[in-house]
Amino acid sequence: MNRRDFLLSASALGIATTIGCQQPGAAPSAEATPAGAMPKSGMQLGLVTYQWAKDWDLATILANCEKSGVLGVELRTEHKHGVEPTLSKAERAEVKKRFADSPVTLVGYGSNCEYHSPDPAVLKKNIDQTKAYIELMADCGSTGVKVKPNTLPADVPKEKTVEQIGKALNEVAAYGADFGQKIRVEVHGKYTQAPAVMKEIFDVADHKNAYICWNSNPEDLEGAGLEANFRMLRPRFGDTVHVRELNIGDYPFPELMKLFVSTNYEGWILLEARTEQADYVKALQEQQELFKKLTTA
Repeated sequence: MNRRDFLLSASALGIATTIGCQQPGAAPSAEATPAGAMPKSGMQLGLVTYQWAKDWDLATILANCEKSGVLGVELRTEHKHGVEPTLSKAERAEVKKRFADSPVTLVGYGSNCEYHSPDPAVLKKNIDQTKAYIELMADCGSTGVKVKPNTLPADVPKEKTVEQIGKALNEVAAYGADFGQKIRVEVHGKYTQAPAVMKEIFDVADHKNAYICWNSNPEDLEGAGLEANFRMLRPRFGDTVHVRELNIGDYPFPELMKLFVSTNYEGWILLEARTEQADYVKALQEQQELFKKLTTA
């Protein structure tokens, strides 16, 4: 048993002791939840290497995540860690081993692949790039690749672009399924990050391996409001969502966390932090404490 397996086994034993060996995915028992409190959550806080970790190499990412207790990471493309499709098979195996020997989980990959371009060559390039990332993550031991819509071109009918994005997602989702990699579609981009537009895209992207990655955008609060938009997209959620710093700005994170808990979401809450910090490990620890309070209050 390697070090990571030992730590995970010990953690699982501790959780089983605390909540009576509750089965994964099962709702917490009434006895385990004090009156007026939210049920225990299966969610975990992880980190997107967006700003806070963009200048960290892989060793630093693993060390800082372990120190902070934030034990999951979505590696973003073109950052200092250098986990890219150019890695050889041996280098990919080394990345996989380094995560296996650590308590930190390689949750997935944050790509910039998008599928809205009316240029067939550009669309094909993005689909092919997605497939390369899928193969990379399969070799590195991850479980998925994040992609994103980015806009609706002004000179193309909306319905045509929505259909194109949806069909492209079906293609990469089918490819990902062959490699055990989920396609996680970030609610992102001008026009396309509106929950109603994302719903239209996923009416076309009906492959079961395509999942919505909630992204905590201001648009979530528009129209019928946060809860209605959340519940509209919730059936297509996968195992990753993105949040910003939980104590900065006016996004209603307490309400959002209650929605996650009440709908039995048990995946990763990935911190896509943007602010500058004097001590990023300390900042991660603070976000971890806030996360615990918001999911158990």
